[in-house]
Amino acid sequence: MRPWEIIKELESDNSRLKKEAIIRRESDADNIEFFNGVGAALDGFRTFGVQKVPVAKADGEGLTQSEFDDVLRELEARTLTGNQMRDVIQGLCDKSKVDQWNNWYRRILIKDLRCGVTHKTINKHSTMKVPVFECMLADDSKKHEKKLVGEVIVEPKLDGVRVVVICDVDKDEVKLFSRNGKELSNFPHINKQFDDMLDQMAGSMVFDGEVMSDDFQTLMREIHRKSGAKTDDAILNLFDCMPLEDFKEGKCHQPILNRKQMLENFKYGPNINLVEYVKMDLSDDDGQKQFADYNKICIDKGYEGIMVKPITGVYECKRSALWLKVKPFIEVSLTVKAVEEGTGRNVGKLGALIVEGTDMDKFIKTNVGSGLTDSNRDDFWKAKDKLIGQVVEVRADAITQNQGVTDEWSLRFPRFLRFRGFEVGEKL
Repeated sequence: MRPWEIIKELESDNSRLKKEAIIRRESDADNIEFFNGVGAALDGFRTFGVQKVPVAKADGEGLTQSEFDDVLRELEARTLTGNQMRDVIQGLCDKSKVDQWNNWYRRILIKDLRCGVTHKTINKHSTMKVPVFECMLADDSKKHEKKLVGEVIVEPKLDGVRVVVICDVDKDEVKLFSRNGKELSNFPHINKQFDDMLDQMAGSMVFDGEVMSDDFQTLMREIHRKSGAKTDDAILNLFDCMPLEDFKEGKCHQPILNRKQMLENFKYGPNINLVEYVKMDLSDDDGQKQFADYNKICIDKGYEGIMVKPITGVYECKRSALWLKVKPFIEVSLTVKAVEEGTGRNVGKLGALIVEGTDMDKFIKTNVGSGLTDSNRDDFWKAKDKLIGQVVEVRADAITQNQGVTDEWSLRFPRFLRFRGFEVGEKL
């Protein structure tokens, strides 16, 4: 089948299984023409510099794939630009049949197949793979609490839109992309400020950050406008960078402190900032106190949370536990009033501490069963009588009022941190 016929077939059925079967069929048939075009459309690293692509309204004599590919190479190399580019693309459109242009060649140029197929579908169900445009994504700290140790850098978690900037010195070009590889064209002032920086770069670079403005909802509306977007107040806050070749490989092996230093070596325009960070060691009490203090600072400033990254951590283009997002939290000190035995695998062990006390000018009463290791549960249950009256430090997401009780509060997602009364290594 010709590529545009396959696209129409994929469009005609919303069934995921049907689409996957079509991709497998074409892969088994070694349909190189189809997969080469799909790769050009879905490969986020390939850009053609085309803003508007005409729609065919009448059949021409027909356009061959080789004729289109010759022009595509010129567009990608930026040897075909401006008015000449517009005229050549219009000529291709006029020569094409309506179906082959509108359902195939045009969709390659706009980099959108519009048939419900992504690079993940192609890579999973065919032998011909599409390079994946992915940036590093943070994991939830609640799933990896044991990793919140050692030397780390801690940053505020920003509430904005993720932006990846590719500065290609060979093409003398700057492109802004979303986290999914969709090109962003509504921040021309930021684009120009990076363009002015190209002379500072010895090689092509990738910058990773979060764009913010005074109003998040307004920003989200403006970012998707096709024209007339008002984003002049938008600021791009950078927290990482690396050579472009590392980003394409899917991993930068340089530790994050080296990448931070690389970031700090550039001079930026007025709409580009660097995200602040603090280095601390979470393995000792001083580090834990510093962590709690920094969290409070971030809460007071209205940040969405905290990002925790090990100082030796690499950049890997996927969701990774090397970056942990921590929601704003509170820490309170409460007194153990009773203990509960566990259930299931924790029978014969501590299940939860029943604690209460006044902290933050509120009387708090709650059960704490999270944050305890298996060793904690064994040791604390054996010494349960000694726990009564001890002061325990508890971390939680927030204070909530207990229903039906006046002046009594509870904690949302309380987690055990430590006992204040026991010395480290003291036998319980």
